[in-house]
Amino acid sequence: MTEQKETFEIFSIGHVRRAEGRTYLEISKPYIPALKELEKSSHVQVFWWFSQFDDDMYRQTTQSDHAPYEAPTMGVFACRSPVRPNPIALTTAQVLNVDHQKGQVEIVNIDAFDDTPLIDLKPYIPVCDRVEKVGVPPWSADWPQWLPKEGMGLEEGE
Repeated sequence: MTEQKETFEIFSIGHVRRAEGRTYLEISKPYIPALKELEKSSHVQVFWWFSQFDDDMYRQTTQSDHAPYEAPTMGVFACRSPVRPNPIALTTAQVLNVDHQKGQVEIVNIDAFDDTPLIDLKPYIPVCDRVEKVGVPPWSADWPQWLPKEGMGLEEGE
């Protein structure tokens, strides 16, 4: 019996913008009202589309052989590779300012390229998003325990 794939439609709510050393989440006009009260949160979870990896070839990948950080081969659900069945990414970012008139959320940084499509924003809420005792694989055991003050950025040269 062949498994039938369910499909869903996702709409971009805006794009990542980088200008003059600053990083913004530029929200499309119809979604600007959804920013109401966001400035009361210090951090936002940004769901974005790994648009550079939105190709059938990449979407068939279930294991990462070229994982960064000297990690072993692993299933894509065990890593944060952009090559995966649904190229959805999540970054927690510090909110610096919310401009409701322009529909811009200035953030400290994000590990996404300029013009990357945004698919959702959610406030970071510790009781829902923080775990007290965390287990991580050996290849990432020496990573910092907390989000760096400079945020999650792109690697040099990208």
